[in-house]
Amino acid sequence: MNASRRVLLVNWNDRTNPHAGGAEIHLHEAFGRLASRGHHVTLLCSGYPGAPTEETLDGIRIRRVGGRYTFNFVVARAVRDLFRREEFDVVVEALNKIPLYTPLFSPVPVLGIGHHLFGGTIFREVPPPLSLYVYLSELAVPWVYRRVPMEVISESTREDFVTRGLSPNRVRVVYVGVDADRYRVKESIPKEVSPTLLALGRIRRYKRLDLVVDAVAELARSHHPDLTLTVAGSGNYLESLEEHARRSGASRFVRFVGRVSEEEKVELYRRSWALVMTSPKEGWGLTCLEAQACGTPVIASDAPGLREAVRHEESGILVRHGDRAALRDAMDRLVRDRPLRERLGAGALRFAAGFSWAKAADETLELIEEVIGSKEVA
Repeated sequence: MNASRRVLLVNWNDRTNPHAGGAEIHLHEAFGRLASRGHHVTLLCSGYPGAPTEETLDGIRIRRVGGRYTFNFVVARAVRDLFRREEFDVVVEALNKIPLYTPLFSPVPVLGIGHHLFGGTIFREVPPPLSLYVYLSELAVPWVYRRVPMEVISESTREDFVTRGLSPNRVRVVYVGVDADRYRVKESIPKEVSPTLLALGRIRRYKRLDLVVDAVAELARSHHPDLTLTVAGSGNYLESLEEHARRSGASRFVRFVGRVSEEEKVELYRRSWALVMTSPKEGWGLTCLEAQACGTPVIASDAPGLREAVRHEESGILVRHGDRAALRDAMDRLVRDRPLRERLGAGALRFAAGFSWAKAADETLELIEEVIGSKEVA
């Protein structure tokens, strides 16, 4: 049995943050399990209005400093302050949003967890100079993290990090998991009677949900008058997407429900005929796995991360990113063909059954032990 480890986890957000996404779910699920096994996990993250400076959630001690736009400027001092008061065996930095460069100031070995780097996609998300700042901050990753073992959540992310200059020997894939007790088929909650598609997650410009809105509206007007799209989630592109739907006349086919609870999210997965995800790039696409665990197939861009989170023609349909005709045709196929939906739904269940948070926690702990054992400070 491994000795109890003292882990300082550093990430931009915690799971309760209104801006939290799949990365925060991943970290909370994996490190919460390590905490439940007796390891001491402290999460250093940014604050947000109404959040306490410190609290404990599922065994993880959370310490909040700075805010959404200042965390990267105060994190180094916050880490040093923590080390003055207590001891840690390892620092684990999640490379999520802007790299925090913990190897430059951590007095103990560092393990990186890479979800995905923006690269050029940041210019589609935010205007300059912020987009340029993020882009330039990523250019230093190969130098700052050159001696840091890196856990990544997909082969696509591994390829990205290696292409950027990290040693292949230092980058290891540890897949995410899914809570099979929560995300599962429930016979008492059947699919909607009329065709209903779902887009769920943070509403960001680069995710291209406008493509989904347009495809649904076109199909509803031409072939499937009862087809609807439910958009669940919040984000800085929500108002613009709603305005796009109004201007294009798609509003009558689209239902915006905003941020939903965990219980509401699971019910949406179960009732929808398919989840649609059109990002040009994801670290993995956790919502894809959650939907499939509920027996719901996925239509997604054939893009980094997503092409691993969906098995083409087995648990869903992959289409070339940005190809409006291909996206519309995939929706049309799925809506028209009940045997196809049932086959893909069964395949989705089989695929999702291969992932668990317990396995993700086990493999993360193995990497932590290797990092501590190396005694190498970057």
